Amino acid sequence: MQIGEKGSKTVTLDDVRARVEAFLTTHHVETTDRVDFLRARFDAGLARVSYPEGHGGLSLPADWQAEVDALFDQAGAPDNRPESNIIGLGMAMPTILAFGTEEQKRRYLRPLWTGEEIWCQLFSEPGAGSDLAAVATRAVPDGPEWVVNGQKVWTSDAQNARFGILLARSNPDVPKHRGMTFFLCDMNVPGVEVRPLRQITGEAEFNEVFLTDVRVPDGQRLGDVGQGWAVANGTLNNERVAIGGQAAAREGGMIGTVTGTWRSRPELRTPELHDRLLRHWVDAEVSRLTGMRLRQKLALGQPGPEGSAMKLTFAALNQKLTGLELELLGEEGLHFSDWTMVQPTSVDLCGRDAGYRYLRAKGNSIEGGTSEILRNIIGERVLGLPAEARVDKDIPWKETAK
Repeated sequence: MQIGEKGSKTVTLDDVRARVEAFLTTHHVETTDRVDFLRARFDAGLARVSYPEGHGGLSLPADWQAEVDALFDQAGAPDNRPESNIIGLGMAMPTILAFGTEEQKRRYLRPLWTGEEIWCQLFSEPGAGSDLAAVATRAVPDGPEWVVNGQKVWTSDAQNARFGILLARSNPDVPKHRGMTFFLCDMNVPGVEVRPLRQITGEAEFNEVFLTDVRVPDGQRLGDVGQGWAVANGTLNNERVAIGGQAAAREGGMIGTVTGTWRSRPELRTPELHDRLLRHWVDAEVSRLTGMRLRQKLALGQPGPEGSAMKLTFAALNQKLTGLELELLGEEGLHFSDWTMVQPTSVDLCGRDAGYRYLRAKGNSIEGGTSEILRNIIGERVLGLPAEARVDKDIPWKETAK
């Protein structure tokens, strides 16, 4: 019997199962409107059981969530379409929970979880990608509002997003890491322009976003003025776990897809490819188990630098696996079924054909932090190695921008 603590009361997993059963009795899957069902599930604390009461959870162990989700799936309940709101669920939601005011949590968490409001991430810029602390987008206070001007790039889902988590420079007179503030930006206000960016696969998953005199109420500031770097680091740690831990099931994700190709085409196998596939399978299983542990920390609001290792492994493994699949398929692997420029509502890394998977996996070592930067983080914050020399760390940002 699994036991958790909810205030002074001992709660078992059986109690939570009974709570789900009672919920399904009063909210019939066949007759309840999808959004109404999801709102009620959130209010009942069954959205993310590890979250606090009143914010979608019951303050219970994170690993109980899989059981709750399974019970709802078995009942045929609607889901919150996580594939179309990855940034919202994996990055914005835990950041708002960790740094938001009670008013912000009440306003944003429920419609985010139900999928009523899609979120994007306004971080990277043409001159601030790997070095995110170099952001130049300016936020200037103007009474109860901030006026924001700048350009963001590689913004997934910006074309569908209702809100964006925004990192902007609020004080150019201090060193770059101390002069930033974090905002929740309404993507529908005047001055926000979204333009698609076509990539090597032919699709336009990403966008560039231009912000011209965009007015953001101070009530949409997340954290204190000048605390932007700390809030952004919390977001990035969540992002790396969200990206790196996507294959939650055994033989899920890319290893499952490539193994499926292997099984279906025995005439293409060689001993060397077989040996490589088995090595990748072991790596994928180690990564999966590590991801389970990191997701538990994440649910408790404790994302750490270990997420960088998770994401780094995910990127390297995906690229190795898609390369192996192309070797296995030979000239078949060069076929590319569709080059149409579309803006997908979600990214299926394992979808379409082998050629698409190979090309799309190249982006895995860039999105969510480049592999080079992640190695620096692992070396300094996990292994305790000497920090890389940074000559611009302690001088005002405006001097580095000249």
